[in-house]
Amino acid sequence: MTFRDLHRAGDPLLLPNAWDYGSAAMLAAQGFPAIGTTSLGVAAVHGKPDAAGATRAETIELAESMKDLGVFVTIDIEGGFSDDPAEVGELVAGLAALGVAGVNLEDGRPDGTLRPIELHQRIIEAAMGHGVFVNARTDTAWLKTGDTLERVRAYGHADGVFVPGLTGLAEIAEVVEATDLPLNVLYQPAGPTLAELAGVGVARVSTGSLLYRAALHGALATLLAIQDKAAPAVPSYGEITAILPAPSSESA
Repeated sequence: MTFRDLHRAGDPLLLPNAWDYGSAAMLAAQGFPAIGTTSLGVAAVHGKPDAAGATRAETIELAESMKDLGVFVTIDIEGGFSDDPAEVGELVAGLAALGVAGVNLEDGRPDGTLRPIELHQRIIEAAMGHGVFVNARTDTAWLKTGDTLERVRAYGHADGVFVPGLTGLAEIAEVVEATDLPLNVLYQPAGPTLAELAGVGVARVSTGSLLYRAALHGALATLLAIQDKAAPAVPSYGEITAILPAPSSESA
């Protein structure tokens, strides 16, 4: 069984996302065959901004620590930590040497824009050929900009495609029909169930930052319970990013 084999339309891989070695080891011990990383969690653990290219070293370090867990590991490398295809290819090759099975490569930028399609196509191409499953992520739905189907079709030379932010089953089914690649979506507690996503042909369902945010909520709830106080709801992605340092000119 390869990592690619776990992507089955109609029988999706549920991919939990870890943020440090401890969370990854805990998930591996539960028998999940593959574990991803969450860039938000990694950034927050190290006091850095998410999706700003600031955690390249920390991401590689986490990947190296996870290599002996006995599961497939796929790493969120944001946009590749560079706009230079050659540098992204070198990064992916290095991760492949560590035994990493997959990477996520996103086209969203910290300023809310999307990387030009042609540039992201070249970056995807540079990431291919290293024996790593390249999951091409487009942030059209996440950032509410651009044409999702245009991007999905443009990234057809990748191994898989990831469109976080999709919530309606009809729009998800439309994306499934628009590509021959396995579709990855982000699980959202208020959105479709795993069974419903399977029913429209989704091949992979990631938890993204949800587990990290739930862990923070659990810690706060435990503390406040000592004072007989109720905890607030699980923090949103935006609430976590709001308390992180702003991107610097070097990392953005």
